[in-house]
Amino acid sequence: MSWRKFNGESMDVSIFKAVEAAIIRETQKGYQLKVCIGTDSQVKGKETDFATVIVFLRLGHGGFMFIHNEKSLQTFTIKERMLMEVNKSIEVAYELCSLFTKYDVDMEVHADINTNPQFKSNDALREAMGYILGMGFVFKAKPDAFASSSCANKMVN
Repeated sequence: MSWRKFNGESMDVSIFKAVEAAIIRETQKGYQLKVCIGTDSQVKGKETDFATVIVFLRLGHGGFMFIHNEKSLQTFTIKERMLMEVNKSIEVAYELCSLFTKYDVDMEVHADINTNPQFKSNDALREAMGYILGMGFVFKAKPDAFASSSCANKMVN
């Protein structure tokens, strides 16, 4: 998986090492961190573009993020696409959760799923929430899921 910084700079180490280095650097500067992981997608013709972000919040002092983009030629229903977004976020959260435990950093998984039943994405809410909570992660949906609905949304190619 290739990751980049917000400025477009490619990361030349694994995401695990990059996240650990960021946690160490930021906590040494005295910042209290919280990490939010989210994915958003956009269908463009026959292609679905996904963007997954790891958002580091320096509580009270802004933040930064790491970004991963990928494309799929698979056709998804809206529910399948929402659950694929959640799956991509969980894969990243699971890979990194030992770091968050080791350095005592709070982490949330954000799903770009509307809590209002009038929206089509709401069909996936129960499954997504069960999946995320079942993995032991904190779950946030719209309107509180800024990592997916705002940050990742801006990074979808």
